Amino acid sequence: MGIEQALLISIAVYLTITFGVVLWSKEQIHTEEDFIVAGRRLPLLLSSATLLATWFGAGTILTASDEVYAEGLRVSALEPYGAGLCLILAGVFFAKPLWEMKLLTLSDLYLLRFGRKMEVLSVILVVPGYMGWIAVQLTALAGILNLFFALPIIWGILIVATIATIFTLFGGMWSVTLTDAILLILITVGVLMLGYEVFSIVSWEQMRRELPAEDMVWVPLRDPGSFMKWTGLLVVGSLGNIPGQDLTQRIFSAKSSKVARNACLISGVGYILLGTIPVLTALAARLILGPDLEHSVLPTLAREILSPAMVVVFVLALISVVISTIDSAILAPASLIARNLIRPYVRSEISTLVLLHGSVVFMAVASVMVAIMGEDTYSILESSYAIALVGMFVPLCFGLFWKNPSEKAAVTATVCGVLIWLPEVIWDLDYPLTLVATASAFLIYFAVSSWENANQETGAQEI
Repeated sequence: MGIEQALLISIAVYLTITFGVVLWSKEQIHTEEDFIVAGRRLPLLLSSATLLATWFGAGTILTASDEVYAEGLRVSALEPYGAGLCLILAGVFFAKPLWEMKLLTLSDLYLLRFGRKMEVLSVILVVPGYMGWIAVQLTALAGILNLFFALPIIWGILIVATIATIFTLFGGMWSVTLTDAILLILITVGVLMLGYEVFSIVSWEQMRRELPAEDMVWVPLRDPGSFMKWTGLLVVGSLGNIPGQDLTQRIFSAKSSKVARNACLISGVGYILLGTIPVLTALAARLILGPDLEHSVLPTLAREILSPAMVVVFVLALISVVISTIDSAILAPASLIARNLIRPYVRSEISTLVLLHGSVVFMAVASVMVAIMGEDTYSILESSYAIALVGMFVPLCFGLFWKNPSEKAAVTATVCGVLIWLPEVIWDLDYPLTLVATASAFLIYFAVSSWENANQETGAQEI
């Protein structure tokens, strides 16, 4: 039996088992709260597993690995180190106060603290980023199917999107969490297995001796321009996803604030440790595969150096974890669309669960369209993080930690932050306007809020 046949059978078995779990999860869904946050019942093990599995998808094992292979270790600032630091920061500062608010979505916070305008604005800004993020996963996994089965990319995108949508529709957060926990074991085994084989062939000293010195540098301190770009990637990665629905949805799903905090810390440390393996493996791949590979470095490497049985395990693990990431990424924005955008305008006899199901399908279709249009996947990934950072991080901080929230200040800071950041994307500037936009948003919030308070005090004195 060839690798392709064995892999096809393994995928069929995996999908059958996973669908069984999803069907069981369907029985746990009775309310909107069950679908969106698993009834707030996740223990530490499941909460940590779903966070780690959601983060560890195509962004790290495929897209970031390809970038490290092409440009060196410095580009790993975004993935996995920025993203891992994001989880740790969320655990230290945000998990406990967010959980204690008993929210279903992060946009609920903007509604409670700032009003309806900010709630709607948060959905409008955040949802497109998820479309880009899902498109990254769809394109990457379609590339793997093309590599092993010669399946056209467009068909791969459609098949993967259909499977992930079905999984999400049936079980919501429950099915996402349970499949995440199972698949995390697979991907851990796959990554460790590939890393062991690669570094049995290539040593660290050999890499330092034979690869360009600049590609072995983690932090480019000597070049101010490169260091500024590196800093921008790290900040975007570490702060950009904190105001993300996929992260906060898992915080809300934990059974206590302590579980939410500890799950973020455990998954953050685990993500950095586990994510370092594909980063180093991808760089070592230059000495095994040569310098001219354009994409799918790790799957190609696995096919070249692993035994047929090990190739099947690795690729199955890769496919499963990317599908896991996709259904998580579909559920998060669908929850925002259904609850925070559509619900206020729909008749009460139409249940929120129906709206959630429709929103899941919408997100899947929209993401497929983005994937088919085609963009540089790493740029999409970076922009997905960045728009949440420049637009939503500041109002999240003030809404969570500030006593006197201001809707006008929040909306103004959000809009200005996005406008200041846009030239970086439109003209592909090297200067990290993301940092400037975020800092400016903080200052703008303070200025508008102070101006409002001063006017209120003046009005009170006149009365």
